[in-house]
Amino acid sequence: MSIRSLDFWTRRATELKPDGLAFIAGRFVQSASGKAYENRNPATNGLINLVAECGQVDVDGAVSVARAAFEAGVWSRRSPTERKRVLLRLADLIERDLETIALLESLDMGKPVQVAFSYELPDLVEYVRWFAESIDKIYDEIAPAPRGNLALIRREAVGVVAAVVPWNFPLDMAVWKCIPALAAGNSVILKPAEQSPLTALHLARLIAEAGVPDGVFNVLPGFGAAVGQPLGLHMDVDCLAFTGSTEVGKRFLSYSAQSNMKLAWLECGGKSPNIIFDDTDDLDAAAELAARVHYNQGEICSSPTRLIVQKGVHDAFLEKVIAHSRAYAPGNPLDPNTLMGSMVDAEHCGRVMSYIEKGRAEASLVLGGNRVTIGSSENFIEPTIFAGVTPGHIIAQEEIFGPVLSVLSFETEAEAVRMANDSIYGLMASVFTSNLSRAHRMSESLRAGTVAVNTVDLISPLVPFGGMRQSGNGRDNSLHAFEKYTQMKTTWIKF
Repeated sequence: MSIRSLDFWTRRATELKPDGLAFIAGRFVQSASGKAYENRNPATNGLINLVAECGQVDVDGAVSVARAAFEAGVWSRRSPTERKRVLLRLADLIERDLETIALLESLDMGKPVQVAFSYELPDLVEYVRWFAESIDKIYDEIAPAPRGNLALIRREAVGVVAAVVPWNFPLDMAVWKCIPALAAGNSVILKPAEQSPLTALHLARLIAEAGVPDGVFNVLPGFGAAVGQPLGLHMDVDCLAFTGSTEVGKRFLSYSAQSNMKLAWLECGGKSPNIIFDDTDDLDAAAELAARVHYNQGEICSSPTRLIVQKGVHDAFLEKVIAHSRAYAPGNPLDPNTLMGSMVDAEHCGRVMSYIEKGRAEASLVLGGNRVTIGSSENFIEPTIFAGVTPGHIIAQEEIFGPVLSVLSFETEAEAVRMANDSIYGLMASVFTSNLSRAHRMSESLRAGTVAVNTVDLISPLVPFGGMRQSGNGRDNSLHAFEKYTQMKTTWIKF
């Protein structure tokens, strides 16, 4: 995508009038209580707009509307090919509005607008197209029953799906959950994070324009206790898909048990290891990839935040990582040259800084570590690296969700495996080596949903994404994503 200037993005930002109302039954509406909350730009602390603060009454209304649409079959009983055509139109509309969507994401959560516009959102358009094209290519089954019997195995939509998504990649996560759910014929209620509701509401406008019937897709902005919890406890929600912290993910498991045993699919936290062996072919390229831990301000669940380096190359490699990390100096998110913007809000910025202070007490600070003021906002943090970290340190165990890298060292392959697996998480892992046998051994030994060899954090609609252990269950992306939003039915015919 072409580069837009700072003046261009600044002018567009002043012209933008983002949606702030809830979207229920095909209409933008106030919350039932009439309440609204201030949505502020973390990079400036300026007010963007007022957003409907939904609650239990809104949840009940949206679930009722979604259920009625599902039972009426206005979407659920359309053929897969018809649903595909609508979702392909949606992809075209997202592509049409890329500038607006990139700007909404930047204003909402502080990410560099040019990064979103040039890289993230064009990929997301292809995600929508991929899932749309997939749905009419999934076949049912016939079991090898005895003669005189026909055993049919079909996948049917589960019904009403609630999607609760985070603020770090607001539209990406909404698409990952909602598009396969819609493609499978479900009705969907999307609860965006309160910090980043704007692209979810714009998505609602585009979904309606694409031709999804009223009531099939609904968006309820608001706070977790007022919207997320009631969705988790609702007796008429059939499935809940969540991306966020492990702590909140466990609550949704509890809500399922307390209510109707709804399916609860969770993509939760991570503390991903990145293991560098001394036989790595290109240490400079590996260092550049290791420094990408600062991408998106470090607010990525799968980010390789534990750098585990073999002692023979540790010091030289660390210097290379430090040099590449300096490029991520925080700056104005509307400046096309900025690679790292602001943290999502002051509260989260303070949380990350508290971890940096713990790191100062545990290890050696070799880069950054400071909170930065840019313009009228103090919500920026320098790229930060700690060396001399050991597996038991807090900064090696807990998810920081900021631009903080912990560097550990090892001698043997077995020691590297032990360090990498010494975590409650298991989302992603990376290994750099030129030894093919070692690559296979490490891939088998590391307990993670994805193991990347000689690269980091690669994600595609072609392959499943999700974790082991307390990183969650189920998988986003690939054809396996449809398993979350469908249920199997057997029809046995004796003749």
